[in-house]
This record gives sequence, structure tokens and C-alpha cells, in this order.
Amino acid sequence: MALYIYNTLSRSKEEFVPLVPGKVKMYVCGPTVYGYIHIGNARPVIVFDIVRSYLEQIGYEVNYVVNFTDVDDKLIRKAEEMGTTVPEVAEMFIEAFLKDNEGLGVRPATRNPRVTQSMDLIIEFIKELVDKGYAYESGGDVFYRTAKFESYGKLSRQNLEELQFGIRVEVDSRKENPEDFVLWKAAKPGEIFWHSPWGDGRPGWHIECSAMAREFLGDTIDIHGGGQDLTFPHHECECAQSEALTGKPLSNYWMHNGFLNIGDEKMSKSLGNGLLVKDFLGRYKAEAIRYFMLSTHYRNPLNFSEEALQSAEKSVERIASATGNVKHRISVAGDGNPDEASAELKAKLDAIVKQYHEKMQDDFNTPDAITAVFEWVSAANVALSDNALAPADLAALLKAFEELNSVLRLVPEAEEEDADDEIERLIEERAEARKAKNWSRADEIRDILNEMGIVLEDTPQGMRWKRK
Repeated sequence: MALYIYNTLSRSKEEFVPLVPGKVKMYVCGPTVYGYIHIGNARPVIVFDIVRSYLEQIGYEVNYVVNFTDVDDKLIRKAEEMGTTVPEVAEMFIEAFLKDNEGLGVRPATRNPRVTQSMDLIIEFIKELVDKGYAYESGGDVFYRTAKFESYGKLSRQNLEELQFGIRVEVDSRKENPEDFVLWKAAKPGEIFWHSPWGDGRPGWHIECSAMAREFLGDTIDIHGGGQDLTFPHHECECAQSEALTGKPLSNYWMHNGFLNIGDEKMSKSLGNGLLVKDFLGRYKAEAIRYFMLSTHYRNPLNFSEEALQSAEKSVERIASATGNVKHRISVAGDGNPDEASAELKAKLDAIVKQYHEKMQDDFNTPDAITAVFEWVSAANVALSDNALAPADLAALLKAFEELNSVLRLVPEAEEEDADDEIERLIEERAEARKAKNWSRADEIRDILNEMGIVLEDTPQGMRWKRK
């Protein structure tokens, strides 16, 4: 099977062929760290974690870079509001972002470069653009000369001549053309700044990603990702800067996820309608949030509602119940060799796994990949109705599920082992207390387990437990 990715640049699905066989260079625009991320911000975080994870599942080595914008106007205003410094604001919200990522089951990036730690790279990048005639200094600021880059607009399909002055671009008398964008901003009194050949200041938003992508991944990368709202102007400007400097494509594949909407409005910090991830993680399982995000194709808009999250929670509980039943039966029947499973079950599981890969290799079609997971749930429930199911069949069921779940992560890949050991110890102690007719201790242990969110169930194979 070949992997196909929808490329925003060509507006079509293209077979994925990396620059270097077996390796993928992937850059995704990260957060501007002036506040907690909302659930709309979580969509690209989860989507591109899935992309990276699936590429690794099928054998690629992925160098995955996600930047932090840790200085800009928003951080300066936030620092003023909080009576602190820009670096302290950035550090606070970077820590919060990483904590939210972990809570969502998202793996750390290979690298998280920061603008403030890349200033020399950015300044040198701008100097090279000035030397090539693609940028010019005016009033302490440095602007990019869009008219000189003939293919400006190729990614977003924007036409410079049709842009409405003052709406899509800022009118500024210091610019040669209204469409020109800022690369370096002169510092205002009291603002954080860095020294540069054009005076004290700080970089514009677009230049930082071009500089960091080039430094950590090279002139051309395999995949550049971000939200749909970044296509223009951010990614368009990145293309113009990077390709003017190097004469090479910035990225061979451009991926953009759709908006997460509340009603008819896109969720965003600027609109003030963002529902914070940290609050949702206190109310819903991370797996339910992931399920909600992945149940719609990443390129399509996703409509948020509490009802949708509640439904997602029920769905992941159904999946978790089936996997829990399989693991419990294995604990009773013992380990088996999945290669020795019955031919009928192996054929069914192979077809399910093949279905999963076919859907994921069709532009990461997670809704249909989830359908394959539920095919597995059905197969598992049918197989488990046989109380004498062989250990090899149980092992084959678990092996297939682990392949489906290792990328989607709709069920925790492994519960905390220490916590599991403690639960098993308490259950064993409760069983001994019941044998000794020590009913008060047995009831006490049941209450302890209940407080831990553990539900006990009697099955034909004995007592088993699951999390609420």
C-alpha cells in the first residue's frame, strides 16, 4: 500500500515520497504562548501527533519539530497585565501547553525551538533577504518585498492584485506596497528587544518559522502542517521568505486541519470563545477528547458540543470494555502465541488490520480507521462468548488491537503498572476476607476500590475489574 496525503499546494492527494528514503522531516507551527490552549488549539496538536505516529508505525524515522512563539505583541500585553516579564509569561504557558499535551495523550515533539533562543538565526535570515533585494529597511522596521517574489499567493491561491487594502493587509506609509509584510519590528519604549543591524527590535511572526525550519530541518522539508487559518498569510509568507532565500521549495507537502466551530463561529482566543483544554481534562477522559477529534476527517470542520463529547466517552468505554475483557481472559487462561490462533479468527483480524491501514494511508482517514476498531470490538465480543477460547486466540485479539490502538490511542496503551498491582492486591485481599467471612474488611476494600474509580464484575472466569 502507498500512503497518500492531500497537499494544500496542489489541492489534490499525492503519493507520499520523502526526500530521504525511510526518513521524514516534519514541521508544525506551534502555539503563541500567552495563554492556556483551548480545545480548538488541541485539534492540530492531536491531528499532527497522529500523522507523526502513523508515519512511525509504518517504518519511518520522523524528525518532528513544533516551535514556540515566545515573544510577540500578545505576550508583551500579557506581561503588562500580569505585572511580570515576557520570558516569565512564556515559561508559564509553555509548561501549561506541555502538561495539556501529556494529558491529551500526545507525545513530545523531537524538538521545540523557541523564537527567543533562535534570534541570531532569524536576524541572519533577514540580512540575507535584504542582501538579495527581497527585503528593505524603513523607519527601523524591515519589510518583505512581495512584488519581487513572483509566485507569492501560490499556496493560498491569493491574488495580490485582488487583495483589499486595509482589510487583508495593513496599510502602512513606510511600505513600498501595502502587501509587504514585516520581518523585523523596531522596539517601542519599554518593550523587550534584541540588537540588530536595523536597530533594537524583535522579529515579525512569519520569519521565525522560516528560520527555525531551515535551521533544524534544512532548506526543504517533507511535511509542513498547521491549522487552516495559517494557510494565509502565515504559510504563504513562509513560502515567500524561504524560497526567495534558498531557491528551493520550503515543503513538498502542505497539510492543514479544518476549524473547530461552536455554532457558526470558529473557536479562537481572539474571539474569546475558547473552552480550555485543562478544564476539559478534568471532566472527560483524554481518550474521549481524542475520539471526538478523530471521528471527523482532519480536513473537515468539526462542530463542538458537550453532547458529542459525552457520546465519545461512551464509545471509548465500549472499546475499553472489550479490551479489558480480553486482558482479563488472558490473565486467567495464560499467555499464548498469536501465530497459533485459529485460521478463522486470524483471517478476520488480518482483514480488520488491513482495513485500518488502508484508511490511514488514504490521507489519514481516522473516522474510517475508528470503524475498523469497532469491527475489532465486534469480533472480540463474539470470540469471548466462547468460555473455552484458546490462549493463542486471545493473544491474537490483543495483538491486533494494539496495532490499531498504538496510533489512535483510544484506550490507554498501558495503565499505570503500580496502580494495577495495588488494585489486584486489594481484590485478592477482599477475596480472602470474604472466605474468612470478614465482611467488614471486604466491604471496606470495596469502598476503597470504588473511590479509586474501580468497578468489580463477576464473570464466568472469576472476578475482574475495570475503571469507571
